Amino acid sequence: MKKLNIFLSTLAIAGTLTSCDLESVSMTEQNDSNFPLDGKDASSVLAAIYQNNNNINANPQKSFLYLAMLASDDQYGGGGNNDLGMQSFDVIGNVGIDQTRDFYSARYEGISRANSFINMVDNLKMNEEDKNQSKGEALFLRAFYYYELASMYGKVPLTTQPPSYSIPSTHAEIWGQILLDLYTAYKIMPAKRHTDGHVDKYCAEAMLGRAWLFYTGFFCNGETIANLTSSNYEPLQSVKLADGSTLTKDQVVEAIDDCVNNSGYSLESDFRELWPYTNRCTLQDIPEGFLGITAADKKTLKWAEDDNASGNESMFAIKFNKLASWSTTIGYGNGFALHFGVRDADNSNGTAFPFGQGWGAGPVATNLVEDWQKIEPSDKRLTYSVFPTTNFTKRSTDFTQETDYFATKITSVIAKKADGSYADQFEAVMYGTDGYINDNLMQTGSMHDLILLRFADVLLMQSELKDDATGLNLVRKRAGLPEVAYSLEALQNERRWEFAFEGIRWNDIRRWHIAADALDKQQNKKIYIGQTERENSPQLGGYKARYNATAGFFKIPETEINLNNGELQQNEGWGTEAQYSSFN
Repeated sequence: MKKLNIFLSTLAIAGTLTSCDLESVSMTEQNDSNFPLDGKDASSVLAAIYQNNNNINANPQKSFLYLAMLASDDQYGGGGNNDLGMQSFDVIGNVGIDQTRDFYSARYEGISRANSFINMVDNLKMNEEDKNQSKGEALFLRAFYYYELASMYGKVPLTTQPPSYSIPSTHAEIWGQILLDLYTAYKIMPAKRHTDGHVDKYCAEAMLGRAWLFYTGFFCNGETIANLTSSNYEPLQSVKLADGSTLTKDQVVEAIDDCVNNSGYSLESDFRELWPYTNRCTLQDIPEGFLGITAADKKTLKWAEDDNASGNESMFAIKFNKLASWSTTIGYGNGFALHFGVRDADNSNGTAFPFGQGWGAGPVATNLVEDWQKIEPSDKRLTYSVFPTTNFTKRSTDFTQETDYFATKITSVIAKKADGSYADQFEAVMYGTDGYINDNLMQTGSMHDLILLRFADVLLMQSELKDDATGLNLVRKRAGLPEVAYSLEALQNERRWEFAFEGIRWNDIRRWHIAADALDKQQNKKIYIGQTERENSPQLGGYKARYNATAGFFKIPETEINLNNGELQQNEGWGTEAQYSSFN
């Protein structure tokens, strides 16, 4: 066992905990036995645990969500000639020795905060219901942070009892802890839906389903690279948890059924109402026909988050505000919107209206559009989710893997001001510019939620777990599609269309054991490098070879390997052959 940093000072409570690694040691000013004392103190510590998501957002290009979007078969890397990190994720490569260390360290910072809270929760002077709610939130967040770390790196250090940690000898150990945390959270949290940004019992149920489906599918054949890249798919039916108990598929189904039947969450009436381009400050100026919007739509569509509303479908999301600053608090603005904005758009002239300027990450892969048009040609979600860039901008002279298709969900959105000019972000019109601490709103002004978990996912998980089309057909009904009989293929397609560009597809294709072949379909499709037509030629040996060499686990930062004196092992497939330098 090794020492793990536990830094729970007054600064930590305020949400400004400094970055640390697993080998550093700091003394606490307050300790687990005497702090927090009451509900107000507990809220402060919980806020610091949640704030870890904003810390991650300070460097979105190093995060699991960013990687999961670009590594999937639905998006390329994109960006300019110098945006090697974007492109390396797409080809399952690496830049430098510590490309994602900021994410790795920040997630352990959040886990450290969660551990301290969970281990002191019995000392809280709160009623039992509030105590269980608070403990459940901390368990959920610890599980979510480990879900991302274990999905990205595999066998990462595991800690639940500060100040020590261990290197798991098997993947089962860490996933047994993730599932135990989520199952415990779901069992102890009160049956109350929260719309105040806090996770609730139903979020724990939903995340339990997501973690269960990934672990029992991905690891169904064993833990070696050969096992994980096998085409055999026969999901496990039970899992041993970290406390020695057993979790069964039936128990997970019970949790998902409870979420569907009793949570109060529901689908938004129109798929477009999930995405910020339907906000009240932008919608009326969108030309008819764009994004399938009609004159009638302009009278009825209402963005789920208009004027700080929470909506019906979003269950767990990262919240943002006006306090983003490049010098201290950049993570308080939605950095994903900036990264996935339209490269070389001119906000002052609205050349990409209703979308805003950005750095061009994640061009839509042509194979997705081709598959979608072939398999589900009448699906309106294609029009709502993918926009032809030739409609609003010329090709950039500095754009790698441009495809003429733009993803509309996770991006910046602009709006017209009263004088007819364009604002850099619609939020500057909706909420006013007073209160922003940084005047570069093109880069820091996006404040719309980054949705990480929504109710449509629960419905599709229910169908998958029960081999039943009920939830699947509810999602299809919203998309204006006819009912279908249940099949794994129908379920897989539905998840692909519904969650395109939301970071879910990557773990889906891994757990279904179809990743290598799915990724290979991106090969040799037409792209543009600058303004020159090219093919998406094999990089680092090609998508299939890279996936089969790694099973989708990425490089552990070398500094972390070196700090652990050989106890933490580098993942397979991450020698010099994985170093990405440019698109060839």
